[in-house]
Amino acid sequence: MTAPLEKNRPPKVTEREARRVAEAAREQDWRKPSFAKELFLGRFRLDLIHPHPLPSGEDARRGEEFLSRVRAFCESSVDGALIEREARIPDEVIDGLRELGALGMKIDRKYGGLGLTQVYYNKALALIGSASPAIGALLSAHQSIGVPQPLKLFGTQEQKDAFLPRLARHDISAFLLTEPDVGSDPARLATTAVPDGDDYVIDGVKLWTTNGVVADLLVVMARVPESEGHPGGITAFVVEAASEGITVEHRNAFMGLRGLENGVTRFHHVRVPAANRIGPEGAGLKIALTTLNTGRLSLPAMCVGAGKWCLKIAREWSAVREQWGRPVARHEAVGAKISFIAATTFALEAVVDLASQMADEDRNDIRIEAALAKLYGSEMACLMADELVQIRGGRGFETADSLAARGERAVAAEQLLRDLRINRIFEGSTEIMHLLIAREAVDAHLKVAGDLIDPDKTLGDKARAGAQAGAFYARWLPKLVAGPGRLPTSYQEFHPSGHRDLATHLRYVERASRRLARATFLGMARWQGRMESKQGFLGRIVDIGAELFAMSAACVRAELLRGDGDGHGREAYQLADAFCRQSRIRVEELFDRLWTNTDDLDRKVVARVLSGAYTWLEEGVIDPSGDAPWIAEAAPGPSRRDNVHRPIP
Repeated sequence: MTAPLEKNRPPKVTEREARRVAEAAREQDWRKPSFAKELFLGRFRLDLIHPHPLPSGEDARRGEEFLSRVRAFCESSVDGALIEREARIPDEVIDGLRELGALGMKIDRKYGGLGLTQVYYNKALALIGSASPAIGALLSAHQSIGVPQPLKLFGTQEQKDAFLPRLARHDISAFLLTEPDVGSDPARLATTAVPDGDDYVIDGVKLWTTNGVVADLLVVMARVPESEGHPGGITAFVVEAASEGITVEHRNAFMGLRGLENGVTRFHHVRVPAANRIGPEGAGLKIALTTLNTGRLSLPAMCVGAGKWCLKIAREWSAVREQWGRPVARHEAVGAKISFIAATTFALEAVVDLASQMADEDRNDIRIEAALAKLYGSEMACLMADELVQIRGGRGFETADSLAARGERAVAAEQLLRDLRINRIFEGSTEIMHLLIAREAVDAHLKVAGDLIDPDKTLGDKARAGAQAGAFYARWLPKLVAGPGRLPTSYQEFHPSGHRDLATHLRYVERASRRLARATFLGMARWQGRMESKQGFLGRIVDIGAELFAMSAACVRAELLRGDGDGHGREAYQLADAFCRQSRIRVEELFDRLWTNTDDLDRKVVARVLSGAYTWLEEGVIDPSGDAPWIAEAAPGPSRRDNVHRPIP
């Protein structure tokens, strides 16, 4: 058996090596059109999203029927307050979910699943998550990033036949990538999978294994050492959670999602058949990232559900709570918050439904759209929950149990705020999402001019890149000067008689898209190879793109609702108009901050903080955290703790 990496410690890698690993895992080609990619390039391709795509009649019928059954189950069998108090989803609730088929929502019917579309899968998660966010997280982790999705995309027929029926009916899955000292930098992955005959032997420790405490099947990312006949690299495996040598050493507890079955899992000489490897050696990160292209949509879907609940509570509470002789909703300071919640919920649902339907149709490449939905949904949902707490005042800070104990409605606003906070970290933190999206947004530039700023390239390479870049920009830059956004007659189908004028907002998006592309080009010209370190600038570029995407989706959804005959067209137009007006203010602030900011000063302050120059500012407090290590020891070897793995029979 080939010797494992020394002590399974994270390998020492340079920043450049880490970036090379991440770059190799990216999908390199754009084989299908992408609305968001075009938006960042200054090309507003409304035709890619309008008319709004719709599910087939049969898909909608089956989806609505399932939603009806899910609602009845949640209302009769799910006690979210009990799950919050006991920090555990009762076994009988999970049994009920199994009977509903909820474990197989996204699994094809030929394997015993429901075969729901992405649209209805997301609607189901929003509904279930409103009853209990912990249940929503369990189902999402099981199907969006757990075993079913990578098998659907990359598994062999034998693997699908063996595992998908189990996962559709009763088995729970988990995804294991993160390690105690490895987060969004997979180049340092320490867990190894050493070839040994027809098996691999896995050793290592995985942290924050959502569903790991109760899982039956695991997707495990491990590093295969390079050897004769083995190209090696980070590789994905399906692993039986009950395998000898696997120990769930700890069930983690968090500020929110208290029913989350998330733990620390140790692998000690765990034998996994080579037949359980997903894809070739070295393809693990690509599999993970591709899985997340649509898997990320489940998180903003539950954020939509949170927004809907915030709106309901804000409306009902603000109508009965009076201050100075009138309901608080009639006071402008509170009313502005309610307007923000209503308009933003409408826009978030528009973004998620649009991206999900595009995923179902598979006509467009939605890797940027899904990432923007995750980024924007997680940030805006936290803002809405925070505003709801403020609207509720002291009652917003009080727990639901305490409210009920003194005879008031058990509104868990503070719990919602705690539960939503993790979404800014789950499946790529906001900061990482900014970098991932920015990389895709500048992909066209790097393809034509990347060699110009690559220090490893020869003068000949740079000369060829210069000629290629000159030809590209000679064609591209003139197109950023003017467009339909300057014509007052553009997009007039979005200003029907008797409705708010959304055409003016689409013209703004078109103009802002070209302005965004020009700003990106100026940034690259100014900083060249240092552009990747300008994370503040890149983050604002991405945030502008997210707002423009949300505005586009909101307008397209409003027009869809106007034409479907349900009578909500005028209201939808009003909400879309309100959102776009609010969004445009945020966009202008972001454009201003591209060039007027404290980024350089902040870097200097950080350097002084890290050097200890400001330790005098820390005096006068007590630190109760103790002196334990910042990162727990994760050396390989047998477990010395009890196994808290709790498979649900």
